[in-house]
Amino acid sequence: MALVDVVVVAYQSRDRLRRCVEPLVGLDWVNTIVVDNASPDRSGDAVADLPVTVVWENENLGFGSGCNAGWRRGSAPYVLFLNPDAAIGPEPLRILVEALELDDRAGAAGPHIEESDGSLDFSIRRFPRIRSTFAQALFLHRLSPTSSWADEVVRDARRYRVSGDADWLSGACLLVRRAVLDELDGFDTGFFMYCEDADICRRIWNLGFSVRFVANAEVAHEGGRSAPRSTLLPVLAASRVRYARQHHGWIAAQAERLGVVLGALTHSAIGRGPRSSRGRHLAAAARALRS
Repeated sequence: MALVDVVVVAYQSRDRLRRCVEPLVGLDWVNTIVVDNASPDRSGDAVADLPVTVVWENENLGFGSGCNAGWRRGSAPYVLFLNPDAAIGPEPLRILVEALELDDRAGAAGPHIEESDGSLDFSIRRFPRIRSTFAQALFLHRLSPTSSWADEVVRDARRYRVSGDADWLSGACLLVRRAVLDELDGFDTGFFMYCEDADICRRIWNLGFSVRFVANAEVAHEGGRSAPRSTLLPVLAASRVRYARQHHGWIAAQAERLGVVLGALTHSAIGRGPRSSRGRHLAAAARALRS
């Protein structure tokens, strides 16, 4: 039986998927599962000739739903969720597995992620907070970019040099115990995209397990630091409100909704970017009000 099931959810990823999967092909302790999330470009065809399992979804129900379809097809004690624009080699994967095997209280582990040019991807995050939503809305994070109250992203490069616990880690590459996934019933499919990784890490902590950042496991990620595409801002807005409601209750969700709407309006009015991007901010405000 494989030690690790690697789950790659592919959507419009045909040109990158093979580079992601090939480093893992042929490893007898790794079982690779590619979920084609009803991709228009039939991304799964790019690896159909490789010894991987391809799961063909009939409908795109979101990233979390695709992850669930993948890990439930395997049986390995550890499951690595890997974005198709990321790549991990055998040694970094072994290091992540060892981090969980050496610490029974660790439910998930994530690596040190770098851009393809070698620059650092800030993958360590603080849990979403209302105060940081308002700080972002009022551009206060630009005045104090490293302050914990102003930004949920940990931007201190020194933090990435040592292993340690984190609130949550980027879902671009995250290793989770199968037993923990079973207990959680996987990802919350109410999140179509965004916040599903914050949510599952929060629930891992709620179970009594920790989330571990592993500094000496290095992974390359082509698009790690990119901001959400403007077309997906409404999805991000809805996910922020849902996260607040799920973990902090109705009143907190209303405060988060107000912060998201304020941020969308301020970024539309004075933010950088083309007019089409500003229009998407207004669409995000409308989505937050409806969600």
